[in-house]
Amino acid sequence: MKKMALFLGTTFVAVLFVVSTFVNNSFAANGGEMNLSSVRIGQPFRIYPSGITQTETFITRHPANANILFASANTINPANGFVSEGIYVSTNAGATWTGNDTCTGAPITFHRGDPGIAIDKNGRFLLVRLGFSPGLFSHYSTNNGLVWSSQKTIATNDQDRATLASDGISTSNFYGRSYAAWVRFAFPFPVFFSYTDDGGANWSSPAQINSPTQRGQGAEISIGSNGRVNICWAGVINTSPFTEDFVGFATSTNGGTSWSVTENAYDANGIQGIFPQKANIRVNGLPKIDTDKTGGARNGWIYIVTTEKNLAPAGSDPDIILHRSTNNGQTWSAGIRVNRDALNNGKLQFFPAVHIDDGGGVNILYYDDRSTTSDSAGVSLSRSTDGGNTWTDYRVSNHNFKPSPIGGLGQGYQGDNIGLTSIGNTLWPVWMDNSTGLYQIWTSPIDLQTLDVELVDERMPGEFELEQNYPNPFNPTTEIRFQISEVSHVTLKVYDVLGREVRTLVNEELKAGSYETTFDASGLASGLYFYQLNSGRFRQTKKMLLLR
Repeated sequence: MKKMALFLGTTFVAVLFVVSTFVNNSFAANGGEMNLSSVRIGQPFRIYPSGITQTETFITRHPANANILFASANTINPANGFVSEGIYVSTNAGATWTGNDTCTGAPITFHRGDPGIAIDKNGRFLLVRLGFSPGLFSHYSTNNGLVWSSQKTIATNDQDRATLASDGISTSNFYGRSYAAWVRFAFPFPVFFSYTDDGGANWSSPAQINSPTQRGQGAEISIGSNGRVNICWAGVINTSPFTEDFVGFATSTNGGTSWSVTENAYDANGIQGIFPQKANIRVNGLPKIDTDKTGGARNGWIYIVTTEKNLAPAGSDPDIILHRSTNNGQTWSAGIRVNRDALNNGKLQFFPAVHIDDGGGVNILYYDDRSTTSDSAGVSLSRSTDGGNTWTDYRVSNHNFKPSPIGGLGQGYQGDNIGLTSIGNTLWPVWMDNSTGLYQIWTSPIDLQTLDVELVDERMPGEFELEQNYPNPFNPTTEIRFQISEVSHVTLKVYDVLGREVRTLVNEELKAGSYETTFDASGLASGLYFYQLNSGRFRQTKKMLLLR
């Protein structure tokens, strides 16, 4: 069954659909009966279709007005190679979008892309970018991106792309302050920052945060609920391909006057280089960061994600790895493998973006090829509602694309970043794909109120199959995957060694496809359990071991 809701606008028509035949992975309090709810993910669409290449996608929200979203991208004119920054705006909570493929702040011909974006407490749009001369420059808009100020110089040295964040928490001592952070391309490649208290009209002198012994790359910034500023970066090896070797971290509680710096917060092993499988596109394992500022049970927790391989818990192929800190960055958890496909299966996940929604859910968006061929990619979301202990994977895009380099911007370049934010109970991801023949910025609204379960692969399976649970042994949760080749009534039940039913995980009619659900054994004793799949004439049983 599909329920359709239409949103009509001048730029596009967004069609939302609800698929109610998904396997649920959560349980009610009444003895583990299955909670039946639907998955609501919007039909993917381009927010600003054009003939200009759009890549390096970012999105942010207004801190006080839930109707306003601001997205940006690197934009390249194929006709003349002109590079700028896209300005894409919704003032009705994502129903319609308007914009421009060029930020119009003077001097326009001086623009060179690599945008960082934010909206401050007064609703002023801020944008930082690179220029034809070395340096970092900013613009601001007071009318939702229609008109932009002339450029303001923040720094004059050769810089990496800067990230931008604004303190939108009214109880913070630095409410309204906006920060830029970047790596300076000069030995020893340290992290710098600057801030503005007047909406980008003036910026503080750039200040160096760290003195690294190993070159830095990819500074990222997030703001906590108490005005704490958190910055992370990769420490890379000093020779090509400059593989990400560890993650550095710095935090400030006084608006950047002083910093507590940990050059090596935890070890990593990134993927800097190329993907031969995907037309030799350039990839990296640079970290992304967000901080829980919900005021809830995990308020202040910091989450950093990277793409890694060949360092546990990552496998031999690229995986999304999360580390978290519950004490303001003093210590960090062991790595947590976010994507739930089988380890070392040859599937590639890369370019994650992380966002903590208003309910404290941890949401990670990334490219993923588990539902397509090795030369292609789709877009997936992994979500955790318990601070990163357990995860569920969702397919976000309804189509795949074949990554390919964009000419004129360096070997293998197809963009290095995708973005994610939320308004209330709706996630707004943005990514670039070239399925129309040109890289464009795409989105697909995701309703968190109904995002409980997942159909992981809609391709027609060739046979019925019940897979071995993973992990096994487990404590207290494990993932169970199965596939059915035709529409049928499906049950998936768990039994103890005496043959007594202890949990019903699935009991409904499902269409053909591959499914995944989570078994939570909280409250059950250690020991051997059996899970049995029944679908029409098919029946299969497997064993699993709960170890406390």
